[in-house]
Amino acid sequence: MRTILHATLAALLLALPAQATPFITADPPAQVAGLRITTVVEGLERPWGLAFLPDGSALVTERPGRLRLIRDGALLPTPIAGTPPVLAAGQGGLFDVALDPNFATNRMIYLSYAHGDAQANRARLARAVLDGTTLRDLRVIFEVSQAKPGNAHFGGRIVFLPDGTLLLSTGDGGNPPNSLEGRFIREQAQNPASHLGKILRLNADGSVPRDNPFLGRAGFAPEIWSMGHRNVQGMTWDTTRRIVLANEHGSQGGDELNLLRGGQNHGWPMVSYSLEYRGGAQIGSGQVASGMVDPVLVWSMTTAPSGLVVYTGDRFPAWRGDIFSGSLRSMDVRRIRADATGRVTGEEVIKIGRRVRDVRQGPDGFLYMLTDDSPGALLRIEAAR
Repeated sequence: MRTILHATLAALLLALPAQATPFITADPPAQVAGLRITTVVEGLERPWGLAFLPDGSALVTERPGRLRLIRDGALLPTPIAGTPPVLAAGQGGLFDVALDPNFATNRMIYLSYAHGDAQANRARLARAVLDGTTLRDLRVIFEVSQAKPGNAHFGGRIVFLPDGTLLLSTGDGGNPPNSLEGRFIREQAQNPASHLGKILRLNADGSVPRDNPFLGRAGFAPEIWSMGHRNVQGMTWDTTRRIVLANEHGSQGGDELNLLRGGQNHGWPMVSYSLEYRGGAQIGSGQVASGMVDPVLVWSMTTAPSGLVVYTGDRFPAWRGDIFSGSLRSMDVRRIRADATGRVTGEEVIKIGRRVRDVRQGPDGFLYMLTDDSPGALLRIEAAR
């Protein structure tokens, strides 16, 4: 199949190790037995991101623009003050929350969110100091390069890497007929000068790390770490395998789990496992292309994956190293087994019956989920008694 990469990028990517054929699942997988789902708190409005604090309490973002605190199993009635104004429309709003690696000493947190209006908006990243129930010294440290129309596909997941840099996912901007610069906006995922449809790597102050893969390359935005993404809604650093994993929405079918490495192109929308919403045609020139990186797992039936974590706790010893991915449309959590290299070997399902927006491991070793509804909830997965 013809190469569809910029020549300089192709030379870089073809030097990387080949990836195995993706694990493709079509039928509903077997259900994980012996579990129960416990409600921790109700009353959240469209919760999106979850971060546990060192004292065991938790921060939760609500998409309309509020940051909430859960302490001792109870939702504090008053939101945390000092959050930035957000575009709360469609898929836009307040997205993820992440703690600085040195939070215990600097109390710094990071927020991603949609900013602007219906005609011109973009994702932003801000950081602030959490002082009790107030944010102070809030500062925008990064924003996506292009303002876009519409209110879809912002990305917004934040992940810190062991070296202190962070990854931020950005969406491709939306589906046809949404356009930018005279072309379908989703094509910006293949534009190396654009931040749309990318994973970006930043220093903790928003500056560009000196070892970013495209830094200094003509025509490339220096913040880009990987490209060719549609809408990454779950991303995590796998401490077991020392890799970055991300789940990603397809269009009709073709949702993906990807193993991410700096400098790679994941193909969207030039290649994909997805079909067009209108008419059902194949999106792109096929499912694979020279120089494009294949996913490690493809959900051929749409799950709308969101939230991602690799389990390392003691509550479920048999799960250590397993990957857990939330699902909005299929209303479940997928338990994904993988080998030491990240190659997927199997999948099971934990049925929730509610749209799962985020999945995190708590400091107590249990798995926690946010449900994307109104009222939404924080749920916990436990062993059945």
